[in-house]
This record gives sequence, C-alpha cells and structure tokens, in this order.
Amino acid sequence: MTAHRHREHYLVGLVGEGITVSLTPPMHEAEAAALGLDYEYRTFDLIELGLRAEDVGRVLDEAKRDGFAAMNITHPCKQLVLDLVDELDADAARLQAANLVVFDDGHLIGYNTDWIGFRDGLTVGLPDASFDRVLQIGCGGAGAATAYALLSHGTTRLGLCDVDYQRAQNLAGRMQALFPDQSIVAVPRAALDGGIAGANGVVHATPMGMSHHPGVAFDLSLLRAGAWVSEVVYRPLQTELLRRAEERGHPVLDGGRMAVGQAYASLQIITGTVPDRARMERHFRALVGAEGRSHSGGSSR
Repeated sequence: MTAHRHREHYLVGLVGEGITVSLTPPMHEAEAAALGLDYEYRTFDLIELGLRAEDVGRVLDEAKRDGFAAMNITHPCKQLVLDLVDELDADAARLQAANLVVFDDGHLIGYNTDWIGFRDGLTVGLPDASFDRVLQIGCGGAGAATAYALLSHGTTRLGLCDVDYQRAQNLAGRMQALFPDQSIVAVPRAALDGGIAGANGVVHATPMGMSHHPGVAFDLSLLRAGAWVSEVVYRPLQTELLRRAEERGHPVLDGGRMAVGQAYASLQIITGTVPDRARMERHFRALVGAEGRSHSGGSSR
C-alpha cells in the first residue's frame, strides 16, 4: 500500500451514480478531522450531473485541474477508470477494477481498497474462524473483491455461485489464474445446497437483503455447526440473513466491516497517515444507527 505525500489541504471526491446518501464522505471527513488534517470531501453524482458513466473521464480531468488529491470511484465506473489512469496498483490490475484514483503530480494511480476492506474485516470480525473451504454467492463487482480477499487470506477451496452461471465460471477462471495453488470452482445453482453444507463459511455478495431488495439467499438449515456467514450489504447492517444466522448460533460478519475497511485503506493511501480503525468503525455505526432511527420515525430498531 503506497502512502502519498503530505498536503496542507486535501480535496477528495467520490464519483458514481446514486451516491448522495453515501456514508463514505462523512467517514473520511470525521476521521481526517480527528487526525488533525485539513480535509474536504465532495460528491459527484453522475445522475444529478446529467452525465453517463462513460463521462467519468471528464470528472477526473476536472478534479485533476482543480487540485484534488484523490477520487474514490464507485458503481458503475470501477472498470471504466482502468483505461484512464497512468498506473495501476498490482491488486487493482489483478481485479481489473479500481475504487480509488490518486493524483500524484498529475500522474493518475488506480487502487482497489474494496478487497482490503473485506480481508481486514475477516481478520477483525471473525478472528477464530476457519477459511479453508468457503462458498460465495454472487460474482459481480463486490463478489470479485470478496473472492480475491478470501483467496489472499488463505482460503484453499472456494466455490462461486451466481444466478448467471457463466459469470461464476468467468470469475472462477480469473481467480484460478491468479491463485494457481488453490481450488476455485463455479458452482451451479443445482449444487448450491451441497456447497453450503460442506463449507466452513458462506459469503453473500448480492444486493438481496438491502432495504429495497428483501430476502434470504439460501436455506440456513444447510449450514454445518459453527459455520460463519458474511454479508456485503450494510443498509441495513443486520440483514434478514444475518439475523437468522445469529439466531441459529452462527458467527456473522456484517457488510459494515468492508465499508469501513475500504475507507480506512483509502484514507491511509491518500494521506500517508494511519487512521484509527476502531474510531472509524464507531463513527460508521453511529451514522447507520442515526439513519435507521430517521427512517423509522425516530424509534430505535
């Protein structure tokens, strides 16, 4: 992880679609203030700006001209920026996705901190878990980052399942090329139950469970005793999947760990200063809690 030079003032942005409610800006600004940094974070919502995803280059050009230190990148631009940077960090190159672009003396460097966020969440949130055999449901952008994190963390047998079997096969092929000594296989939907029953843990990496997309992706009665369950969704922090898993006595890892972890890594890369992870975690959970109380008319949940 490369740390960049200190600045008197950090101007940072986030570009993507539907990001006006993102919690990344307040996370960055609060932690930067606690670290004593002069740090300003702006959002560039492509929908509100009337721009297409393919116009992300224009946003980066303007940010570069205006003296930005960095831009976080989110859906649907994480692949599009690959052709716009001068250099890619090794992990971003392997993942073929970047969620952070740093401006270094006019030189654009792309990074991927999504996978770092998930990997560190596994370490902190599931310290005693076994990661030997894992089944992952969902092979989109988030799924690529979580798969890469699992394999980097030591998973020796990873099963990948998706409603689009070809997408699962493609991700399995990409990961197998990067981790030739580990076993990565695409799992057909028809074989999902058996994959879950044989796994030490299950990662759920689809939008199911979000406030506007309720549901549970698999039958939790299939889990072996002690198997853990992880989510990438963090709105809400406790999805129906995690609630049911906890009720059955399984260790769980909510999507907030990944959200905080990617912000932590991004902030460190941008400023060269080591943030306080626990403090960022507390602030993030306070933000989500306040959001939940607001949506429920002031009552706690």
